[in-house]
Amino acid sequence: MTAIGVTTYGGPEALHELDVPSEPLGASDVRIRVTAAAVSPTDTGVRSGQRDDKPAAAPPGAVPGMDAAGEVVELGADVDTGLAVGDRVMAVVVPSGPHGAYRSDLVVPAASVTRVPAGASDAEASTLPMNSLTARFAIDSLQLQPGQVLAVTGAAGAFGGYVVQLAKADGLVVVADAAEKDHDLVEQLGADVILPRGDGFVDAVLERYPDGVDGLADGAVLNERALPAVKDGGRMATVRGWDGGDQSRVTVLPVFVREHALDHDALDRLRQQVEDGVVTLRVADTVPAAEAGEAHRRLEAGGVRGRLVLTF
Repeated sequence: MTAIGVTTYGGPEALHELDVPSEPLGASDVRIRVTAAAVSPTDTGVRSGQRDDKPAAAPPGAVPGMDAAGEVVELGADVDTGLAVGDRVMAVVVPSGPHGAYRSDLVVPAASVTRVPAGASDAEASTLPMNSLTARFAIDSLQLQPGQVLAVTGAAGAFGGYVVQLAKADGLVVVADAAEKDHDLVEQLGADVILPRGDGFVDAVLERYPDGVDGLADGAVLNERALPAVKDGGRMATVRGWDGGDQSRVTVLPVFVREHALDHDALDRLRQQVEDGVVTLRVADTVPAAEAGEAHRRLEAGGVRGRLVLTF
């Protein structure tokens, strides 16, 4: 059984094909023949060892990947989500050792799986689960009401783009950052106000909203640099674990998608929002799985809009 992973942590060149055993199917699991797996920044952390507490050497066959799409080939005895063998599905994956989305045969809990949105390809569907769930729960953590103002950093990225679209669907006013080359993209995603990205973003926010915005979703990982844009008593969602340090003026809420990987209803609602035209799926390019190292090089070089997707 083919997988793409590492046996020694390192750069993109460390990725190679692995022969890993098939995973056992539990009563509440789904076995998927994977055809597409999205490449995300979190995958580079698995590859490099940044997400390992003891990174001296990779565990035998560490396989990255948090997003997969493909075909159901087997269902556990207790699966009751309406899926059938042969259905095209997408799944959010929590990597652990050889268990990751970069493998042709994947077993995941049924709660982490839903159908591919109607009209979407497997490559397109594979870009949805992890980033959109992270965006959904980042917005939910901010507890904003319709009409309140949400700032979004990294708005042209996968997470940030989903935040913009989902926040607009929730009735929020969205203030987003964008480089000049991404202005049209972020405008198409639905941002109400677009301000220059980078070091001047916070000042630009405060020029328009002197007291600060109600909430901020920090896809650009500005962390403490973004705090001044949020009003006293406001909330900020982060995606790399930053908890706000010792300040208490703003409530900082780290969002970890692994805590929501079994929220089937949330994932299926996102599928419906794609079908309703609320959420846009963006594939930057497809790359054969055997060339995963090149996909990682392109991602780490920056400037990718949408997701690179490995095809099996």
